[in-house]
Amino acid sequence: MNRRPAILVVDDEPRSVEVIARVLDEEFDVFTALNADEARRILENEWIQVIFCDQRMPHTSGVALLTEVRERWPDILRIIVTGYTEPQDMIGAINEAGIYQFIPKPWHPDQLLLAARNAAHLFQLQRDHERLNLEMKLTAVTAEARLGAQQARVKQNFHFDTLIRAPGSALSAVCLRAAQVATFDVPVLVHGETGTGKELLARAIHYSSLRSDRPFFAVNCGAIPDELLESELFGHKKGSFTGAHVTRIGLLDQADGGTIFLDEIGDVSPAFQVKLLRFLQEGEIRPVGSNESKRVNVRVLAATHRDLYGEVGRGRFREDLYYRLCAMVLTLPALRERRPDIPVLAQSILDALSAHHGKRVKGFTEEALACMQAYDWPGNVRELQNEITRMLVLAERDTLSADLLSPHVVRAAAAETRAVETRASEAGASQAISLPDGGPLKERVERMEATILTETLVRCRWNKSRAAEELGLSRVGLRAKLDRYGISRGGAFSKSH
Repeated sequence: MNRRPAILVVDDEPRSVEVIARVLDEEFDVFTALNADEARRILENEWIQVIFCDQRMPHTSGVALLTEVRERWPDILRIIVTGYTEPQDMIGAINEAGIYQFIPKPWHPDQLLLAARNAAHLFQLQRDHERLNLEMKLTAVTAEARLGAQQARVKQNFHFDTLIRAPGSALSAVCLRAAQVATFDVPVLVHGETGTGKELLARAIHYSSLRSDRPFFAVNCGAIPDELLESELFGHKKGSFTGAHVTRIGLLDQADGGTIFLDEIGDVSPAFQVKLLRFLQEGEIRPVGSNESKRVNVRVLAATHRDLYGEVGRGRFREDLYYRLCAMVLTLPALRERRPDIPVLAQSILDALSAHHGKRVKGFTEEALACMQAYDWPGNVRELQNEITRMLVLAERDTLSADLLSPHVVRAAAAETRAVETRASEAGASQAISLPDGGPLKERVERMEATILTETLVRCRWNKSRAAEELGLSRVGLRAKLDRYGISRGGAFSKSH
């Protein structure tokens, strides 16, 4: 139950106090005092919101008492009840005691009640205002703290150490060079095949730079037509072209003070190269349909899978733009050039996918990892992620085995096994048959048979009974063929790829 507003009535005449209290008692909790000392004791022990005080009292005046109340309890609304309303007295009382209202004698009950209601309502408004101000300050502090924590998490998630690799990886040298250039406010061109992680490297450069607390935007230039790309980067005015129903702020404007990553920069047209060059030279942007330019401070990181220098020589890319983009060139190695990274990278991808899909899987078998390391992964990390996703969906055990791999991945492992055994045979280190690419039909058939045997064994996780059943052979017949071609589990997977 909500407590009614509390009012203190101070007057040296008991009859006057009694009458005022009777008027206010229906809507308020009324406390009374016949002198200043009683009033102070009540104020010290009760939560008073409004005080009615007579001006003429022995030993002290109403203004003097309310001046003291203003200093000690400034939130209380102070009302003077008096028969003396000289203008000069009223001005002095307002200045000294901060009087909310004067009520002249003789007063009407309705006038007294209305003054009490208004004063109590104003007191509550003041309290609500203070509470809202405090909540807004706390909210701002909390939001700022959350933003700081979020920025810290982002920086942690996009650091060079988060680019997953094994010790001694070819990627480590690239990350070291990128870390050196990150703190220098210069443009960087990242070169690498599709799916090698060019955007991840660009984000790591940004969040390791002095601009890390400012925005980072990524744009795939090869996936957007020139007209839309210009609007995306530079913005446009309302009505500047068909479909421009609202004014749009370009990403270069939004990234002011931060970094923009232009992916597949080698795919932009010669016409757009001119517009981009103008921005890089002048540091200004002009939205489509606008006559005004705006200066922005943006660091540009670009990436391409093309030989951009070769494109310059062939006249497909502007030379002046090329040198504006590549104060430093970083080349990301393809996944086939960093095969030792595949096990640790695959496990990291599997852990993330397992958590995302809610399917608990521990890891990979040795055969599966060996097959994955033998494959060239032309799609690089993206293709690896898709393959692991497929394996996770099909898995019925808590470990992903080689029989879950796509056939072309297994075939690559079988072909690599045959190549290893051939080289070992030529060196006298193995009894496996060395079959040339050409030669009589019989030799070619034998080579194909050996490849099929190896592929089937890999897919069956070297379970010879299952492999023999799949191939329509007896276990004895399968063993004879394995001995004939020198195929063994150790021989197939003993090499570290």
